[in-house]
Amino acid sequence: MSDAAAGESLEYAGFWIRFWAAVIDSILVSLIVSPLVNALYRSSPSGISWVSDDPMQMLNALSSPFRGPLDAFISLVLPAVAIIVFWIYKSATPGKMLVGAKIVDANTGGPITSGQAIGRYLGYYVSIFTLCIGFLWIAFDARKQGFHDKLAGTVVIRTRRNPKVDFKPPPVNPG
Repeated sequence: MSDAAAGESLEYAGFWIRFWAAVIDSILVSLIVSPLVNALYRSSPSGISWVSDDPMQMLNALSSPFRGPLDAFISLVLPAVAIIVFWIYKSATPGKMLVGAKIVDANTGGPITSGQAIGRYLGYYVSIFTLCIGFLWIAFDARKQGFHDKLAGTVVIRTRRNPKVDFKPPPVNPG
C-alpha cells in the first residue's frame, strides 16, 4: 500500500494513537448524547425522575442502562450511524482526524465501502465480546489490525511522524 504518487510516507496507526482517537470520539459522543437524553428524561412518564431525593427511585433509575426506548435509540443507534457515515465520507471519525489517521481498504489502500464500514462497526462487538482482545490485538499485529479490521478488510493508516528525509547538500561551486 504505497502512496508514493502523492509523496506521502504512510505507516499503520498503532494501538495508542488509536486508543486516544477513541477517547476523543467517546468524549464527543458523550457531549452530544448526554444533554439530549437528559433533556428528554428529566422526568419520565413512569414518575421515576433521574434526579431525585428518594434513594429507591435513584436505584431504579440506575439499575437499567437506558432510561427508555428513546434513550437506547439516541445512545446506541445515532452514534453508530454517525460513526459509519464519518467512516464512509471522511475515512475517519473526528478523533482519528485529530490524530491524523484514516481508515482504508486493506487490499487497495482506497476508501472503504459502506459494507466494510457496517461490518467494521459490527466487528467492534466481536472485539469487545472477546474481553477486548480484539482491540488489544492491534498492539501485536504486523499491520496493526484489530479483529474488527480483519473482519472488514480494513487498516488504519497515518502520515509517518518522522519521515526519512534524504537531504543532499547543494553542490559546491568551485570558484
